[in-house]
Formats: sequence, structure tokens, C-alpha cells
Amino acid sequence: MATNRTFTMIKPDAVENGHAGAILDQIIKGGFKVIALKYLHITEAQAKAFYAVHAERPFYGELVEFMTSGPIYAAILEKDNAVADFRTLIGATNPAEAAEGTIRKNFAENIGRNAVHGSDSDENAQIEGSFYFSAIEQF
Repeated sequence: MATNRTFTMIKPDAVENGHAGAILDQIIKGGFKVIALKYLHITEAQAKAFYAVHAERPFYGELVEFMTSGPIYAAILEKDNAVADFRTLIGATNPAEAAEGTIRKNFAENIGRNAVHGSDSDENAQIEGSFYFSAIEQF
């Protein structure tokens, strides 16, 4: 059963390039309500823990390095069918394959610097949101 919450991060590349406000605007115009929002610079330990599922993959070290290269915005979003609708809004991981008008098509540089993270399942949305936000930070 689909839930009505998902998790996202505006990644260091998009923050560095000044796109965070425009991305948040596109998210809100896409019908999402921001339930929790935090601006932070994650540590190497936090990045390794968050991306532990990818620890054996060849891009893991690069991913950790990238995600700790600058500040991010972490957010929990709410909307009916949140996970699937947000995945549609952000577009394909590779911006060259992303649909016109999606966040990644509009703001991503390449497959590695792809502007945003979006949870891939309801279960992961809960896990990821709870990684960055305590219960009292979620409204």
C-alpha cells in the first residue's frame, strides 16, 4: 500500500549551483507539502551509514566523497502516492534520459551530480526520513 510521505535530499551540486530554491519551488508546485526541512553538511560517517546499501558497489567511495563535498537540504515531503509521484517529478537518474520538465532534466549536471535524491520505496522513505529527522522534527 502506498503511503503519503517520501524523503528527498537536494544534493551538494544543486546547492553549490544555487538551484535549491528553484528545486523546492518545483517540488511545492508539484503538489508536495514540506513536512520537515533541514540544511546541513553531512559527515563522512553519516554518508557511509546512509549509503551503506551501496557499500559493495564500485561508485560507493565517489558517492560518499560527493555527498560530503558541501551542504545539502534534507526534506520529508507529503502528497498522495508520494514516492511514485516524486520519482516522476525528479526524472531518471541520468539527466540525459530524464523527461523534459523534471528536476533532473532542469538542474542535474550528469548521472553522478544529479541534483536530488528521491526514495525508491515507501519502506526506504520511512528509513531515510528517520535517518535525518527525529519524531519531533516531523509534522
